Amino acid sequence: MSDVTATVVRLKLSLLRNGLRQSGGRRAAFIASAVVALLFAALLLLGLLALRGHAHADAVAVLGTAVLALGWAVMPLFFPSGDETLDPTRLVMLPLRPRPLVRALLAASLVGAGPLSTLLLLAGCALSVARGAAAYGTAVVAVVLGLLVCVALARAVAAANVRLLTSRKGRDLAVLSGLVIAVGAQLVNFGAQRLGSAGLGQLSPAADVLRWLPPASAVGAVHAVSERSYGTAAAQLLLTAAALVLLVAVWTRSLTRLMTAPDGSTLQAADSGARERASTGLGRLLPAGRTGTVMERSLRYIWRDPKTKAAWVTSLAIGLIVPVFNALQGTGSIYFACFAAGMLGIQMYNQFGQDTSAFWMVAAAISSGRDAYVELRGRALALLVITLPYATLVTVLTTAMLGDWPRLPEALGLSFALLGAMLATGAWTSARFPYSIPQEGYKNVAPGQASLAWISIFGGMVSAALLCAPLIALTIWLNVSAGGDAFTWLLLPAGAAYGATLNLLGLRLAAPQTAARLPEILTAVSKG
Repeated sequence: MSDVTATVVRLKLSLLRNGLRQSGGRRAAFIASAVVALLFAALLLLGLLALRGHAHADAVAVLGTAVLALGWAVMPLFFPSGDETLDPTRLVMLPLRPRPLVRALLAASLVGAGPLSTLLLLAGCALSVARGAAAYGTAVVAVVLGLLVCVALARAVAAANVRLLTSRKGRDLAVLSGLVIAVGAQLVNFGAQRLGSAGLGQLSPAADVLRWLPPASAVGAVHAVSERSYGTAAAQLLLTAAALVLLVAVWTRSLTRLMTAPDGSTLQAADSGARERASTGLGRLLPAGRTGTVMERSLRYIWRDPKTKAAWVTSLAIGLIVPVFNALQGTGSIYFACFAAGMLGIQMYNQFGQDTSAFWMVAAAISSGRDAYVELRGRALALLVITLPYATLVTVLTTAMLGDWPRLPEALGLSFALLGAMLATGAWTSARFPYSIPQEGYKNVAPGQASLAWISIFGGMVSAALLCAPLIALTIWLNVSAGGDAFTWLLLPAGAAYGATLNLLGLRLAAPQTAARLPEILTAVSKG
């Protein structure tokens, strides 16, 4: 081991050790997460070994390796702060050449619970398809190559996107990591249910393709040796080794560029004073006056603020996943489409807390109940620009998947009524129970304000459900009464009118509360 490699490995160990010394809570979290990860990997290892001799063990092993590599590829994008050594810009000022630095960082990347868990999983995948001494020898080479490819892939992705990961857009990706995990969990659950009903044979077509893609090709080589297809095994091992060489070359090139090319912070801006932001097309599409200004501000928050964007994308995704996945599984109901309206309606809650300390500029422009009403109306209309067509789209899609077109009007009516009720209760609770949303980290409630958040969100949701009770009762009565099916189409205009009425009443009631409680609201939302 060279001096540079030994120094960087010791640096990685020092970073781990010093990080654990910062606080007992961080130390406990690290130990607990490491134990859980290693225990999970050990259980998967045992499960893979139990598949030895199964007709489709090779398909499971190849797909498992491919999914593992995919995890290593996306990990730097969503968790860039999980490993300080992933940021090569910390080392650009040191007198180091790229090639020795790549070797040193590659060795340091093998230190930690993540690489050890990966080693266990790769060993399980390789051993599950190994039969004979030659296959076991190939498995050793395959596991080493697979681990190096995974680590080099993560490093190459991190080095190529380091400018992005340290920018505001990179922080947006980190905030959205929770969405990826949630959606991924739903996809895994759906896939597991399909496999449970149809068997592992469904994996074979995908495995036949992936066994020629590194690092899954290394595990494919172990299976090929077991089948005495030595030429195929040699080609797959060479393919994996070539991928490793290519990834290291890309990583080296990215490091060279980072260590020699200046970034935007070192370049003088040209004609910065002459650049003026032109009016956007969005502003021209919105109403004139204060209402349009409030709508544009709210829509810009949705697009630019990481926390707000994460909340919206999560609601949009889950609002679609729940009805669609239930329809795909054959257990769906058209009424599940109301889930989209419910998830998006939550975005109306704690409207002023989303502004954080910048709310003082909004408060300075509110001097009466009329001003507060226009402010709340603009925010509600901005939400409706997205929520109304999206809820309609999800409802129509769910209806098409279920083939239950006669119930489309009542499902749309219920969705519109629920959306109006949630906008009404969201406006009122925003004025009565505001709370701060911290801008840093993954917390959505400032310390000491959790009770306010619970009252605001869950209390508002219960109130919205109660407000929809008359329309729900009418829907049930029309469906159970004789001849009522002929009039269920009336639920669409009735639901739309009822939701609009609730929305207007909610804004009217919330406006004077907002104007009267401006100092309390400003204090509450500025605590984060």
